[in-house]
Amino acid sequence: MGRYRSRSRDRDRRRRSRTRSRSRSPRDRRSWGGSGGRDRPSSSRNSRGQPGANLRKPRWDLSRLEPFKKDFYIPHDAVQNRDLRIVEQYRAEKEITLRGKSIPNPVFNFEEAGFPDYVLKEIKRQGFSEPTSIQAQGWPIALSGRDMVGIASTGSGKTLSYILPAIVHINSQPKLSRKDGPVALVLAPTRELAQQIQQVADDFGHSSGIRNTCLYGGAPKGAQARDLDGGVEIVIATPGRLLDFLESGKTNLKRCTYLVLDEADRMLDMGFEPQIRKIIEQIRPDRQTLMWSATWPKEVKNLAEDFLKDYAQINVGSLQLSANHNILQIIDVCQDYEKENKLSTLLKEIMAESENKTIVFIETKRRVDEITRKMKRDGWPAVCIHGDKTQQERDWVLQGTYERY
Repeated sequence: MGRYRSRSRDRDRRRRSRTRSRSRSPRDRRSWGGSGGRDRPSSSRNSRGQPGANLRKPRWDLSRLEPFKKDFYIPHDAVQNRDLRIVEQYRAEKEITLRGKSIPNPVFNFEEAGFPDYVLKEIKRQGFSEPTSIQAQGWPIALSGRDMVGIASTGSGKTLSYILPAIVHINSQPKLSRKDGPVALVLAPTRELAQQIQQVADDFGHSSGIRNTCLYGGAPKGAQARDLDGGVEIVIATPGRLLDFLESGKTNLKRCTYLVLDEADRMLDMGFEPQIRKIIEQIRPDRQTLMWSATWPKEVKNLAEDFLKDYAQINVGSLQLSANHNILQIIDVCQDYEKENKLSTLLKEIMAESENKTIVFIETKRRVDEITRKMKRDGWPAVCIHGDKTQQERDWVLQGTYERY
């Protein structure tokens, strides 16, 4: 009987223990992820989950910092002597508006920009015929070492607007030692944009031996950490993953003198402002900073006012987000049950012309998979991408869009 009573008491204790565990307050459950304790606070977050909480803000003493060169622009004779009326006519035709003091004239061709031969050779190899509006006006400013804000729509050529001056800037700095941080840092809101930027950096940096790496979440840290350990001149990163590496001591921004914020408006929309501010604190205050955005809301303006000095602002087109006028948009209003047949008919029309490719946007992940399967059954070489796909699957699809399809 004694043994039986002992087991009964043990069961009662276990029940009470389970009851107390289940009655833990919602606040307690949230503090451990609310899912059986699987999600633990990472080392890169404080008790309120803020990335970068363990990073100390450096006390910068400009008198002790190693000087660096950032003004490389020597105006071409044709640019310097061009009639002001021709310059103003060009800006009006290209919808370029400016804000700031002593902004140099735009360049009309690549030779006028004053790039080194190794850059010009790569530009010609890539088949570019003339600079885009943002490049024509942006390069003289960026090469002058000034802070700048560029407001232009997607597809305006802004990536080359900052990558080519970055290459010139990097090649004029002392060489990196092992485990040195980057000279140029590009922050981007998403891994896909970061990878696109890296491709441009690869294309134009290889001829002068400029190394780069791309830091983003959803991929193993090992290869990224090895790149950082070996030393890279350009880091392209999403804010969260970069903060992880900064806090763990895998890299630093002590050598960074050229900072780019790409799609700044989107980064702020996604809630990255605290991370951006933490990162910028780690960079010497006399750096050159270039901010790029499709729109100019007050949040982006406030960020520019806080971190850019005596900056020049270039606007190409409207300051408000609007439709791209170079794209023909056709709206076909129909019932849900008509959509698949209309899509099939439309695809036949589009694909009747060689080299055409099509992107179909669908509301839900489930429908993305369903429509992709149906298109494959109908003989279309279709692939799909959405948030439930692994990074490896996403990369394969994006690469295939350029190469296989």
